[in-house]
Amino acid sequence: MLAKTQHTPRSAVRGLPKCPTGIQGLDEITGGGLPRGRPTLVCGAAGCGKTLLAMQFLVRGATDYHEPGVFMAFEETADELAKNVASLGFNLPALISRKQLFIDYVYVERSEIEETGEYDLEGLFIRLGHAIDSIGAKRVVLDTVESLFAALPNMLVLRAELRRLFRWLKDKGVTVIITAEQGNGTLTRHDLEEYVSDCVVRLDHRVTDLVSTRRLRIVKYRGSVHGTNEYPFLIDEAGLFVLPITSLDLQHPASTERISSGVARLDSMLGGQGYFRGSTVLVSGTAGTGKSSLAAHFVDAACRRGERCLYFAFEESLHQITRNMRSIGLNLQPWLRKGRLYFYAARPTLGGLEQHLAAMARMIDTFRPHVVVLDPITNFVSVGQIADVKSMLMRLVDTLKRQQITALFTSLTAADSAREQTAVGISSLMDTWLSLSTIELNGERNRGLYVIKSRGMAHSNQIREFLITDHGIELVDVNLGPSGVLTGSARLAQASHDRSEAVARQQEVERRRHDLEHRHAALDAQIAVLRAEYEREADEVQNSVAELQQGEQRTQVDRAEMTRQRKADKAPAVRRTPGVHAKGGRQ
Repeated sequence: MLAKTQHTPRSAVRGLPKCPTGIQGLDEITGGGLPRGRPTLVCGAAGCGKTLLAMQFLVRGATDYHEPGVFMAFEETADELAKNVASLGFNLPALISRKQLFIDYVYVERSEIEETGEYDLEGLFIRLGHAIDSIGAKRVVLDTVESLFAALPNMLVLRAELRRLFRWLKDKGVTVIITAEQGNGTLTRHDLEEYVSDCVVRLDHRVTDLVSTRRLRIVKYRGSVHGTNEYPFLIDEAGLFVLPITSLDLQHPASTERISSGVARLDSMLGGQGYFRGSTVLVSGTAGTGKSSLAAHFVDAACRRGERCLYFAFEESLHQITRNMRSIGLNLQPWLRKGRLYFYAARPTLGGLEQHLAAMARMIDTFRPHVVVLDPITNFVSVGQIADVKSMLMRLVDTLKRQQITALFTSLTAADSAREQTAVGISSLMDTWLSLSTIELNGERNRGLYVIKSRGMAHSNQIREFLITDHGIELVDVNLGPSGVLTGSARLAQASHDRSEAVARQQEVERRRHDLEHRHAALDAQIAVLRAEYEREADEVQNSVAELQQGEQRTQVDRAEMTRQRKADKAPAVRRTPGVHAKGGRQ
């Protein structure tokens, strides 16, 4: 529950006993509920929701906390009250039959209230005491106090009777809500009730530039700290819901898990793994650059992982978005049928900023999405000032981060504005910022995408051409031509030119390689011929040398033989040539 995610004032839950209202958000900003056993004044102009808040206090008390309640009405009958709140799911007749609720309609006129000289409330005390005792009521509502004192013009007596009424209720030990009409410049018409009440809650229903906004403020709470801001609240089919976003202490966790953007090439640009879970992503760009298509890819990827997605569309209807996405190959219908995807499509002028904030928080709390898309946030400028829009979105971002919901916001950028600037100035709140732009060149418009920032990861700093095809989004590398970045047909022409030049370069390389191989083969042939000639000449030289050596040996042998035959002195030793036998020839 959203209520469990909010911070409770630390000192509120100890000390003064509290009576939980069961109204989502109100118990958080009051630190646990209304002062138990004491009266609370709920004031505001007509139609601000006082009676509903009081009735919801009794119904939730009976159904959720087993505390019976008494509703004493001075303007509407029990049947009228039952019909008015039936659309909210409150079954008053059933509660009455089970003695969990007692509704007493009192038509105030002098004859209805016992008078003893001066106007007093003795008759009311008897009637109310009987109602409390009959069902053992722990909670009481008086709606409205003006009707009760309408016939009492004396202010001194009125003050005394008011004090006596509040004291009597305290003595009964019941927790009480007393509703009161807003005065002219004062909280109440008599300007007295707020001084004797222990807690004062003011409801406001203002209209600014034809847009209505409901807000709640705790004006006073004796003995307890409480939220002091104005809080937006919403009245829908489930009753009154207060958005108690008060603490911006930046204590939310930071996940290290990464999830896909739905576009593989974009994941590569984001460190190869996509967005951090629980982070916020801003996709900004001029009209027609593909912001919604990128959001739809993100939603489709989340649904494929089995996660729930909540898509807030403020420009197109559900059917228009699903039809448009089918044209690029994205079919979101299966996810709608499986309940993984829910669309909320409405014009921002449907309500004020705070009302939208409360409605979105209610749906987030109910649907429990893993992924949320707001498309586009710039449309909120039509219902509020930029500073108010930024404040509202900041509160929504904190709510989403506390619950680790990954959120993608689209923002329309004016054609004549700076690219790195958003219309509502929330870029500093975003963890990842993707910029889509149009690139006009050679008489055509193309799309480009680059990552301006992505906290906690090493992301690409390169621009990619952003193509929307019949099978989804494609990111392709741009071509850097002589005149800069080329996209579209210029990129294709430059790519074709580059391919032609590459082919020509490859052919030149092959030609030179063939020439080199041919020259190498010719050189090898020349070397072979020279080697053969060398070997032939070497053989001839060897043969000549051998013949000369053999001749020399034969000469020496002949000389030795002649010496021996002449019987000359000791014949000199014949010096043999190495490798040559005495009778000649090579070994």
